[in-house]
Amino acid sequence: MGSNQLAEILENAEMARENALLGNYDTAVIYYQGVLQQIQKRMVQTGESSSKQKWQLARQEIAKEYEYVKDISQVLANFKRDTFSPSAPIRHGGFHVEEPTRDPDVWPPPTPVERESRPVRPVQRPVGRSNRNDDHSPSYAKPSSRPAVSRNKAPSRQQKKSNAPAKPGANAKPKVDSGIKNKRDEKAVNEGEEKKFDPSGYDKDLVESLERDIVQRNPNVRWDDIADLTDAKKLLQEAVVLPLWMPEFFTGIRRPWKGVLMVGPPGTGKTMLAKAVATECGTTFFNVTSSTLTSKYRGESEKLVRLLFEMARFYAPSTIFIDEIDSICSKRGSDSEHEASRRVKSELLVQMDGVSGNTTEDDALKVVMVLAATNFPWDIDEALRRRLEKRIYIPLPTVDGREELLKINLRQIKTSDDIDMKQIASDTEGYSGADITNVCRDASLMVMRRRIMGLTPEQIRNIPKEELDIPIAMEDFKEALRKVSKTVSEADLKKYKEWMTEFGSS
Repeated sequence: MGSNQLAEILENAEMARENALLGNYDTAVIYYQGVLQQIQKRMVQTGESSSKQKWQLARQEIAKEYEYVKDISQVLANFKRDTFSPSAPIRHGGFHVEEPTRDPDVWPPPTPVERESRPVRPVQRPVGRSNRNDDHSPSYAKPSSRPAVSRNKAPSRQQKKSNAPAKPGANAKPKVDSGIKNKRDEKAVNEGEEKKFDPSGYDKDLVESLERDIVQRNPNVRWDDIADLTDAKKLLQEAVVLPLWMPEFFTGIRRPWKGVLMVGPPGTGKTMLAKAVATECGTTFFNVTSSTLTSKYRGESEKLVRLLFEMARFYAPSTIFIDEIDSICSKRGSDSEHEASRRVKSELLVQMDGVSGNTTEDDALKVVMVLAATNFPWDIDEALRRRLEKRIYIPLPTVDGREELLKINLRQIKTSDDIDMKQIASDTEGYSGADITNVCRDASLMVMRRRIMGLTPEQIRNIPKEELDIPIAMEDFKEALRKVSKTVSEADLKKYKEWMTEFGSS
């Protein structure tokens, strides 16, 4: 990317934020729109996927700031439309006269009769930098085009509850503070502002890394999107959902579980269950892998673990999902174990005990559930196994579960009447959920494969969409089953059942 284009985007973003802090929200909105258009144009021109992904993240952050500023501008516009600002200067006898400040709880004196016939034209207060809609206008204010509203009109209840300024003279420019904490406090006053973790006292780069990589507000996976697994769903609802609904009941010996370990073959829906828990409960979802908690600098991995749990408590109720936890917290004490890896495991164990160690009433409301998933439960550390108090087995889908999973995968695909779901479910004995999804995907492509057979690339591009929108038939599934095999062996299933018999806690 050219240095001039990058400098222009940075300059416009800086101007947008500066105008927003100074209260020039209309001007800031225009700058934000320009930045979003420039980033979108650059994303189209960029061919590298890594570069495009970075620009996409930048665009999301700018779009979030743009929505905040636009909401504030709309709130202020609605407030000005309903009330008259007592501090606005009034044109009287050809001069601008500024009315003295009044207490909003004290009724103003009655308006003389002879003044009622005179047009009252409220004018904006002079600003030091520029007018809201014109960056190059002179410093004196222009007459406002909004119609005047009677000064005797009392503010409505909605306006009193609003975060917009209600006192006279409060429409002046907000005070600009260079401190990060003060800026965040100032933004938090605005309507619709999202809760934001304060990085004070922590490494700002680490906080931004965790915010960008692992925090998901809504994974958008429902219980209905997961076939079968009724027992696992009930246990997760008891461990996570009910403590949020009935906090007064889950106290003392009935306190919520510290953590839940989901054990099972690959592709059985362990990750989907974790996302469904976060979606149905409305919790903040922290998706943790070994790469997010690994750093080349000494001591920084332990800081990441501690910061992860601090952020989880801040955004509580939260769900920390650690996928493939055996890669992070394998058994300690082996000869091949590295010192840094041992410190990370120790910090993780300490923080997991600290999550449930509630001492105050406020801390008791900060529900943080640790969900972990692994395909190798026999490799995890014994201390971690103790902290993950509920250990549940996520088995291969049953016949009914496979039939339900087929219907879920095919609900957006046209199917012919000759498809027998029960027969397909019976033929997929021993298949995992991911295997069945692959069968459905392969069968849905059969129509396209037959249509493009023997055609040139130019002919393929000219195929009408209607010719490809053909229902899939039973023969397509039979062909897909001949191509897609199961991925879980009987020996693997035997090992899982033996481990659950010894350590299971469902």
